[in-house]
Amino acid sequence: MDPTPWRMRWLGHASVLITDRGTRVLTDPVLTDRVMHLRRRRGPSPDGPDVRDPDVVVLSHLHADHTHVPSLRMLADEVPIVVPRGAPDALRDLRSVGSRLIEVAPGDEVPIGNVTIRAVPADHDGRRWRRGPRSVPALGYVIGGDATTYFAGDTDLYPDLEDWVHDVDVALLPVGGWGPTLGEGHMDPARAVTAAGRVAARRVVPIHFGTLWPIGFDRIRPDRFFTPGAEFVRLARRDGIDAVELSPGSDLQ
Repeated sequence: MDPTPWRMRWLGHASVLITDRGTRVLTDPVLTDRVMHLRRRRGPSPDGPDVRDPDVVVLSHLHADHTHVPSLRMLADEVPIVVPRGAPDALRDLRSVGSRLIEVAPGDEVPIGNVTIRAVPADHDGRRWRRGPRSVPALGYVIGGDATTYFAGDTDLYPDLEDWVHDVDVALLPVGGWGPTLGEGHMDPARAVTAAGRVAARRVVPIHFGTLWPIGFDRIRPDRFFTPGAEFVRLARRDGIDAVELSPGSDLQ
């Protein structure tokens, strides 16, 4: 077994670098200061050899703040990229960003290095654009190594969540968004606490908040940007759940 201890670094939004048994898993990488009309408002743009050359990338769904093609092009060419089944056909640019695209559906498992990545459902619109067929599902991923890590991607609660995900050492749960409202397919801090309890997470880190934000929106609903992480931690600890809010670029070990 690799002696490297489990650790994770939150890079901002839904981008997380997880190291388990020496295998580096990068989730939904956004490595630039801008995604369409969104600007990085906290933390540095992620960089470094661990970020640019991970052992594997997992993509939860095709929205541009999760499947960011310019960021994928910044990665080493040989890095395998795990994507929802049908994603390369729905977004042809994906075929130009890596030599190995691995398409998965819920229940599929992919061994990479010293870990196993298992795809699980997510309750979220997985399409690239709002119009068009719903042919590509949104996914979460469970990474199994020395620890069991649940990366939820972007999702709302769904009825059989605990059947797919359970006995989790660390859960990375979305608690916010990037606009003045959340809309369908998202969790606010209170619903994320419910999710943490249902998957029996021993430790939880809130993600998907307080990083990307349209210029000027902080004057409309600043609470949507600044407060979801702290609110989640407050509610989680009230329910006896070990929760830690990180700043973009900081590590949890």
